[in-house]
Amino acid sequence: MGRRWVWITGSAALLLVVALIVLSATDTFGRMARDRVVRLLKQHYGADLQFKSLTVRLFPEARIEATGLAFRQPGRPDTPPLITIQRLSAVTNLLEALRTPPHIREVRFDGLRIQVSRRRNGGVPQKTAGRQQPPDFIIDSVVADGTRLTVVPSNEGKPPLEFDIRRLRLSGAGPSDPMSFRATLRNAKPPGDIQTTGKFGPWDRDDPGGTPVNGQYTFRDADLSVFRGIAGKLASDGNYRGALDRIEVDGQTDVPDFTVTLSGNPVHLKTRFHAIVDGTDGDTYLQPVDAQFGKSRVRAQGSVEGTKGVKGKTVSLDVNAEGRLEDMLRFGEKGPPSMRGAIRFHTQLIVPPGDVDVMQKLRLNGAFHIDDARFSKLNIQQKVNDLSHRGKGRPKEPKTDLVASDFQGRFLLDQGQMRFRELSFHVPGVAVTLHGQYGLMDERLNFHGAADLAADLSETTTGIKSILLKAVDPFFHKKNAGAVIHFHVAGTRAHPSFGLDLHK
Repeated sequence: MGRRWVWITGSAALLLVVALIVLSATDTFGRMARDRVVRLLKQHYGADLQFKSLTVRLFPEARIEATGLAFRQPGRPDTPPLITIQRLSAVTNLLEALRTPPHIREVRFDGLRIQVSRRRNGGVPQKTAGRQQPPDFIIDSVVADGTRLTVVPSNEGKPPLEFDIRRLRLSGAGPSDPMSFRATLRNAKPPGDIQTTGKFGPWDRDDPGGTPVNGQYTFRDADLSVFRGIAGKLASDGNYRGALDRIEVDGQTDVPDFTVTLSGNPVHLKTRFHAIVDGTDGDTYLQPVDAQFGKSRVRAQGSVEGTKGVKGKTVSLDVNAEGRLEDMLRFGEKGPPSMRGAIRFHTQLIVPPGDVDVMQKLRLNGAFHIDDARFSKLNIQQKVNDLSHRGKGRPKEPKTDLVASDFQGRFLLDQGQMRFRELSFHVPGVAVTLHGQYGLMDERLNFHGAADLAADLSETTTGIKSILLKAVDPFFHKKNAGAVIHFHVAGTRAHPSFGLDLHK
């Protein structure tokens, strides 16, 4: 019996010694592994590492748990951290953890925040000398939902660009190779989710803004009504490539019900575009945008840029258009278009930032030419026909003959007021020149002009009126031509009023 107790006691003591040795070894390996983790993280991100807690467990599986991590640029402790992580967890098996380089099965980030700054010197960042280092570690899968990427522009005074990434999955590579990703980004204006897949990396530790990225995106059901003055549901698809601070995008958009609220007419608007996006501040350079609606096409190129100290961005475009007048009028006229014809125009377009109706802040400066124009409203077209017949001195010609008109001129739109200069209107027998303005919001007219007739004033009518007007023909007669009548137009688009400028 005594021998039995001696054997039991000895065995227990031996097991206790073995357990103490294992625990000691585990603790020793744990500290070594912890130090190695810190060293690898510093090496990978090229930054100083701070953390609230960091634990490494090797049994029964290798697991890293950390909280309050912050990676700062070396030697710049006062600048915002490059990366902050509320909580990090990584898991693999012991054999994979001890490989060179270490192989990690899965990493999860909670509260991941990345801040990328563009170098202000504009030069090429200096890379670490020597041969390319082997990968620090290899990760099979990364889960980082709720990530926020902030890119600080190089120009002081411009607001940073922020991306809220609701869902983020990365897989399959180490720091020397790109990782595949699948993400859902929340777009602020217009609101909606952008689904994107592609490749990201390898991480550029010397210049994070130069980290490569490429992929494809889809954007659905974006509500354009958040921009005052327009409405519609936008869908967009495309692909992109480049680095975080300079991304080239090729894509297309489709808005089946694009509407300028001033007119209320839905238009099916499609575009194709090539753009260069400065990922540090969101400034976009369009090279170009081709838009199509109805039987008309518009080609524009320019920029969407921020201004130091000003919230929002300014759209500045050079626009050329060719197509149908009735397509263009659907954007600015309520109800059916009042005219039809072929149109071409060029304009400088500027839309400054600000929470006001787009038609109040839109600025245009350009010129147009309209051929073969006809008025849709029968009573107006009949008046144009009658004007042509009388101008030729043939007032008895049938009024049913359709007369085509030609228009051309220059225009300037600012604060909802369209100002016309060098505006001319031609029909057979009559040439009209005028200048003035039209209010897009209140539809009020204020024009002054002159009508050159091929015939004398008395020849524009018949009977007793013609006889009476012969007495005043000399006052309106133009050398080597017919009559010249100076007039003004007032009232509204729906109820215009015409009168003579007798002082002319």
